[in-house]
Amino acid sequence: MLEILGGWLFKDKFHSDYEFYVWQLSYAVTIMGVIWINHFILIPLFYDKRSYFLYGILLIGSIFLGAYLKAYPNWIGVYKMISFLIYTTGTGMAAFFLRRNMIIRRENDEKEKLQKDMELTYLKEQVNPHFLFNSLNSIYSLSRQQSSETPDVVMQLSELMRYQLESAKKDIVLLKEELEFLENYLLLEEKRLSKRCIIEFSIDGDVSDFAIAPMLLIPFVENAIKHGAQSTNEQSTIDISAQMKNSTFHFCVVNSKPTMATESKREGIGLENVRRRLNLLYPNSHVLKIDNTEKAYRVNLAIDLKAST
Repeated sequence: MLEILGGWLFKDKFHSDYEFYVWQLSYAVTIMGVIWINHFILIPLFYDKRSYFLYGILLIGSIFLGAYLKAYPNWIGVYKMISFLIYTTGTGMAAFFLRRNMIIRRENDEKEKLQKDMELTYLKEQVNPHFLFNSLNSIYSLSRQQSSETPDVVMQLSELMRYQLESAKKDIVLLKEELEFLENYLLLEEKRLSKRCIIEFSIDGDVSDFAIAPMLLIPFVENAIKHGAQSTNEQSTIDISAQMKNSTFHFCVVNSKPTMATESKREGIGLENVRRRLNLLYPNSHVLKIDNTEKAYRVNLAIDLKAST
């Protein structure tokens, strides 16, 4: 082994530098030949196809053949060469599998990211028609009442739609802008619902330095209106609060329920959508709790947001 690993220590045994370099080159060619056969023939054709027994036999055979061709008829040299080839082949295999695992992991990460981006795009696009449908219902109700505020509401809706279309192109928006969007939407709904619904909206804490995924909060507000004030002619209430504590954003929506409310088996597309988006965008950094009691429907959302740059 020492004769092979420390060939430079025995340079004086050779008659010329030429013979020494040829000797060194022959060992390098033998070693690289066995490694090449293992990596590009044996592993793809046998190991990767789970023919482990056949792979082992062929690998041992290639090591023995390489040692035999290099050192025969010196059997001591053959044994030394076999030991050296086992060492170099094992080291090469470790490097090969480490590199391949890194490539596979990177490819899987890229596929997962692509899948996540595609799913988020699909979920975000679902919000567009859902929000537009609810907004057009508001205008339709006002037009039937022949309200003088209908033109102003149409202008409000156009501003809301402009924000929605612009935010749909972004991954995140300023939290302050998102809350202003909610406030304008509530003003529009307040006009439609007239005096039969009392809407309270409060913001506590400094939200100017934080960002959030666009159109993430609106489904909770729409759900409160749809299953609260919109489903009854009774007096109803909607209480919405947004609070920032350190880097955690707390969002709470509470709506009263009609006395003769019909239990729904589904929460609707909007809440299913937002649940999925939260899991994709804020994994392990959000808590969503929904309490559906006899008199009220409460949503509590907490998200750990990072300060925007």
